Amino acid sequence: MTVTARRELVSPAVRNAFRALATDLTIRIVEELWEDHGFAPIPPDELKYDDPGQRRTTFMLYAEGVNWADPEHIRRALLVFEDFIRAYRDPDQQGTPKWLEDIGVRLERDGFLLDKSGRISWKNPPIPLLARDLSALSDGSGIAVELERIRRDLTTDPHGAIGAAKQLIEATAKTALRELNIEVDKNSALPALVSTVQKALKLDAGSAPDGPDGSKAVKKILSGSVNIAVGVAELRNQGFGSGHGQASAPSGLGVRHARLTVNAAVTWCELILDTLSDPAAPWRKNHSEGS
Repeated sequence: MTVTARRELVSPAVRNAFRALATDLTIRIVEELWEDHGFAPIPPDELKYDDPGQRRTTFMLYAEGVNWADPEHIRRALLVFEDFIRAYRDPDQQGTPKWLEDIGVRLERDGFLLDKSGRISWKNPPIPLLARDLSALSDGSGIAVELERIRRDLTTDPHGAIGAAKQLIEATAKTALRELNIEVDKNSALPALVSTVQKALKLDAGSAPDGPDGSKAVKKILSGSVNIAVGVAELRNQGFGSGHGQASAPSGLGVRHARLTVNAAVTWCELILDTLSDPAAPWRKNHSEGS
């Protein structure tokens, strides 16, 4: 299945503003501006956009192929937009033209800044996300929801981001166990979930096989991964993360604490999902023998 829980990072309003610029450029230039940054058009019969203008239609053939919720796609798309500004702008015009002011306002609403030279930057750079496509899972929606909460809260609500980081670990553990057809008590505490899934995937120091997975160095790392997951849960349970009502709000909690916790949670989740999808991972041998 395709996970769609992540919100679009660039609004239709911004995309429409840049589409309008294509009206006064040649079709070939429009194509080159997209292709210079690795984008390809979707098949014309898949385009759900009706416009008599060929240049705007060409723009949309490429724009519809962008994943507007993917930070890496957004990074490249912003470079395309910068090139559109340079291709459209009159180099002899003094001051900032109204069309560029309008684009700047729309970008700012989406969390971007446009400088006088036409460079676009993030107000707050996107947070670390799982570097993988969740569509390979039978259902990755639980993980996607927590990633979206982290993205929303990291720089504005550290308390909420820490709570979401704990829930990300929990969602990843439960998702992996479901993929392995291992039933768990829905009321299991997070340390028990972490222990169960790492043992099932041969990621606990006690059951690691011979080879690199069983080396002393890797065993130390695996032991540390358990501590990471449990530490995130403990931080949240001590009142520094959302999910429990507190008589007094936690003091001294900042974005750096949230980033530390989120990065730790993402590291653990990457370990679990990488091992789950690895066709040569040691857990697969015992799993196939038992099936």
